[in-house]
Amino acid sequence: MNPVDTALLPSAGHAEIRIVAATPEAARAVAEVLRRSFAGAEQRSYPVPEGGTRLHLTVDTGSAAEPAHSWLATSRPSACGTHVDEV
Repeated sequence: MNPVDTALLPSAGHAEIRIVAATPEAARAVAEVLRRSFAGAEQRSYPVPEGGTRLHLTVDTGSAAEPAHSWLATSRPSACGTHVDEV
């Protein structure tokens, strides 16, 4: 397992989200759902070399809407582990 570079971590109370989708429309649809639950900064999108879109956004987890806030407070780490491209 690779160590996490703490210089790249977002500030306390914020989360960096990366969405990879086959189309820009699919990435934007996911981002829209997240923006309904969390206050956030402007999204940035980039083309994926193999095709598709990668969208980055930062959300303020301290400004979560009530359903998201309740879920965050009670959530536990997944027993499934990480994806193959995660550290």
